[in-house]
Amino acid sequence: MSQAESDQAAPAADAPVMEGVRVIEAALATLPHAPGVYRMLDARGDALYVGKARALRRRVHAYTQIARLPERLRRMVHETRSLEVITTASEAEALLLEANLIKRLRPRYNIVLRDDKSYPWLVLTEDHPYPQITKHRGGRRKGASYWGPFASAWAVNQTLTALQRVFLLRSCRDTVFDTRSRPCLLFQIRRCSAPCVDRISREDYAGLVQQAKQFLSGETPSIQRELAKEMEAAAEALEFERAAAIRDRIRGLTHVQGRDRINMEGIGDADVVALHQMAGQTCVQVFFFRGGRNNGNRPYFLSKGEQGPEEVLEAFLTQLYDDLPPPPLVLLSHEPAEQALIAEALSIKAGRKVELHRPQRGDKRAAVEHAATNAREALERKLAEGTAQEALLQGVARVFDLPATPERIEVYDNSHIQGSNAYGVMVAAGPSGFLKQAYRKFSIRGPVAPGDDFGMMREVFERRFGRALKEDPGRESGTWPDLVLIDGGLGQLNAAREILAEMGVDDLPLVAVAKGPDRDAGREWFHRTGHPPFQLPPRDPVLYYLQRLRDEAHRFAITTHRAGRSKSLVRSELDEIPGVGTALKRKLLNHFGSARGVRNAALADLENAPGIGPSVARRIYGHFHPGMAEG
Repeated sequence: MSQAESDQAAPAADAPVMEGVRVIEAALATLPHAPGVYRMLDARGDALYVGKARALRRRVHAYTQIARLPERLRRMVHETRSLEVITTASEAEALLLEANLIKRLRPRYNIVLRDDKSYPWLVLTEDHPYPQITKHRGGRRKGASYWGPFASAWAVNQTLTALQRVFLLRSCRDTVFDTRSRPCLLFQIRRCSAPCVDRISREDYAGLVQQAKQFLSGETPSIQRELAKEMEAAAEALEFERAAAIRDRIRGLTHVQGRDRINMEGIGDADVVALHQMAGQTCVQVFFFRGGRNNGNRPYFLSKGEQGPEEVLEAFLTQLYDDLPPPPLVLLSHEPAEQALIAEALSIKAGRKVELHRPQRGDKRAAVEHAATNAREALERKLAEGTAQEALLQGVARVFDLPATPERIEVYDNSHIQGSNAYGVMVAAGPSGFLKQAYRKFSIRGPVAPGDDFGMMREVFERRFGRALKEDPGRESGTWPDLVLIDGGLGQLNAAREILAEMGVDDLPLVAVAKGPDRDAGREWFHRTGHPPFQLPPRDPVLYYLQRLRDEAHRFAITTHRAGRSKSLVRSELDEIPGVGTALKRKLLNHFGSARGVRNAALADLENAPGIGPSVARRIYGHFHPGMAEG
């Protein structure tokens, strides 16, 4: 951007900018010279920018030098109306706090890693005589070992399958394990040793668990040698069936070793992080290596703005490891400006030394180049998809006579069974595709008569747009829709228009999508106020796109309703028992498998259940058997 364009893009009047400068100058008088984190806030108290500093006063003072700031920060100062600071013991601690606040607050002027997905792990439940190996997301608990992270569910499933084939560990839940009377299918296909029915001794199973731990820790060669010796010994003892089973395990182990596309000798736990920038966008590709194995890779997309690769990578690393434990080694495609500081901060977080390294030759360099190639290809695909998405949105604007290409489309649907477990949902889409983080569920609070879709729509719209009018009446946050799609015909359209008009919202483009004859996809009718209904040509790409939007809303409504119905079924059985809270209910379900199992359990079984106790057991039994006395 030229200087003239920059001046043109900056705020036209100096007065608002100077107001922001005055706010910062007033705050400087009380700022310490200590390290810490500062937050620039707008008039509503929302975070505009979060930064860290070795000396807060000196760093914040730089924002008063408007002429020296890039356009992005000039705009930030223009909007600043207050400033908050948090002091820390060191600059490294400030860097960790900055990353945490950026991920939580998502300030507009920071580089933000927008990744709402959790990472899958493998968990080994070692508090059981026969430990279970399974995949896991969420918080950790005692009595279990965790291995990962994995980049995706596919990656963790591949490793889980390998562990079943090679080490024959059980993957079933404890409730299933405790009630089995004969081996399951996994035993028949040689993916489990069937400890549930004593097909393997506890000592031998413990040996399999130890081998699995060695494998997950990268000690594969030693395991292969052990298995080879076992196979030879079995063959010499004429135990040919056992020798063949061990041979199959060795083959499975060899298959796992040969599957990785990247192989770095001598590397145990490491991440490979490579960045590519193009057309104002950035893709960072991360490969996770644990125990010398490739645990998969994941692309992350960020808007580059004015920042170069070194600055983007610096922000990315601190935010990535805000959620993940950093490995001992991180291989990089670029060197961040404050690489030593980032390494110090990550070492504090990990409780051990973490090294950041940009390799120049050998296998490590080849691994970084491979990750960089993946980053470039992923970004090219995303840009191509974005171009196609932009064309579809332009087509939507043309079909519905919108004043501009829509940046946000909201689609509404609902689901219930005869008025019970009623839910309304909203899905959103824009230039980047479906906006999953913007999806909303509305559990219908008011009484809903069977088939009263109008009543449900009223409650959903009143809650959605009532909150929007309260929090963002000026429609400045980008969360107001440019187009609203509802499932239904002219009646639903008129009802929606009336509801919004009562709220003072009469300028939102509304379209009702009615299913065609015999509910055929491709023959939908589109209804707009003041226009006759119309259909789109059967092969029109815009029609396919609108169908995808409607189908996604329907899918989300159905899954939301099913989840709510399942929850209510459990609630109806156990939540009515006096004194049975969430923790106790979880213990009952884990032990008996279902609410029906609790209801049908004998008093003695309830008393012997872990964590229940005689008095609580009598209360539960008395709830399901009213004729029985509790005392």
